Parts: sequence; structure tokens; C-alpha cells
Amino acid sequence: MKTERKAVVLLSGGIDSATTLAIAKEMGFDLYALSFNYGQRHKVELQAAEKIAAGVGTVKHITLDIDLRQFGNSALTDDIAVPQGRGIEEMAKEIPVTYVPARNTIFLSFALAWAEVLESSDIFIGVNSLDYSGYPDCRPEYIAAYESMAGLATKAAVEGKQKLKIHVPLIKMTKAQIIRKGWELGVDFASTHSCYNPSAAGEACGGCDSCLLRMKGFKEAGIPDPTVYKLQK
Repeated sequence: MKTERKAVVLLSGGIDSATTLAIAKEMGFDLYALSFNYGQRHKVELQAAEKIAAGVGTVKHITLDIDLRQFGNSALTDDIAVPQGRGIEEMAKEIPVTYVPARNTIFLSFALAWAEVLESSDIFIGVNSLDYSGYPDCRPEYIAAYESMAGLATKAAVEGKQKLKIHVPLIKMTKAQIIRKGWELGVDFASTHSCYNPSAAGEACGGCDSCLLRMKGFKEAGIPDPTVYKLQK
């Protein structure tokens, strides 16, 4: 049943965004999921996003095409090797090559546009400032600054019809805490995809930062990880 409380939820197909979608549903929002085909090498995540969106019961799920390969300069969109086998301390030393320039700013801008059309003041994004691999656009101060900017950016905001709230329910949670929360809400983790460097068949590599953080999170949460990794075979 529609509640007429609409929320745009950024949905990548990974653990964090799937759990964020479930949290938005728990809060009573009608769900409008937004995914992006931006030229990422791990495009299999879009199949995961479709399964998750359908399983949760979104009102609408849109996947937009943006070819960020034209800009490159990221291991996810360019011919740059994805780091393998790094420890947590090494991951935290510097912003990794898997950082996609201004990605969350780009994604949030599309979400803001859709929210205005939907007459919604609520956007959800699954950013995390703890197990986040050093991405600058996952920090609380970034989200606060974007939210402030959004108040100046739309016709609806200027006319007083929209006061945007960017919900970041996972911002201070560890990966294990996120997994436990998703588990409580019935997230289908088997449908999620985390790997930055999957095989042509979509198999997770088991060695990239994202795979390692996923494995660590499930282990610490005490919940079985349904993913089969190539390195485990």
C-alpha cells in the first residue's frame, strides 16, 4: 500500500545500498530506487540491483546510463588494475584507485532531480564513514554540505515546497553492524554483489578491497556470506 511518503534511494546492488533500501521501507517510505550504468567494470551489480528492487517492492526502479569511462581515471572505469589482497591498514592509507571522481555528487544530483519531480524531500544513500576505503564523498561533512547546497538548487526548494533531507542511516556503522541490520530486516544478501573485479561470469574475485571488507563484515557479524569467491575454489 502506498503511503505517499516518497523517497529516492540510491541502489548499487551491494550490501550497503540494499540495507539502506530496507531501512527506508521500514521507515514507511514508498520506494523509488535509482541505479546507474556508468561504465563500471563490475556491471553485474546492476543485475543485483534489479533483483533487490523487485524483491523489496519498489514503486519504481530506474537505471540511468552515464558513461564515466569517457573521463576514466578510476580502476572501476578505466584500464587500471584493481588492488588485490590489501590489509585494512593499507586500504586506509590513501584514497584508493577505485575512487570514481565525484561519483556520489553525480549520483545525488540525479536523485535530487527525481526527488523534485516526485515532490519528495527525502533521499537515501548508503554511504559509510567507517569501513569506507577512504572515499571522500562518504564523509558526514560532505553529506551535510550537499544537503545545504540542495536547498539552493531546486525550484521546489526556493518556493519552500522542498526541504531536502539526505538520509545516511549507515554512516556510523561498521560493515558487521550493517550486515546485522540487513539480516534483521530480511535483506536477501545472496542477491547482492560487492566485487570490484568480477569474472566475465560475474563471480566475485575474493581479493579486492570490497570483497575483503565484505568477508570481514560477515565474519564479524557471525552470519554466513552466501557469496562464493574465486579464491576459495
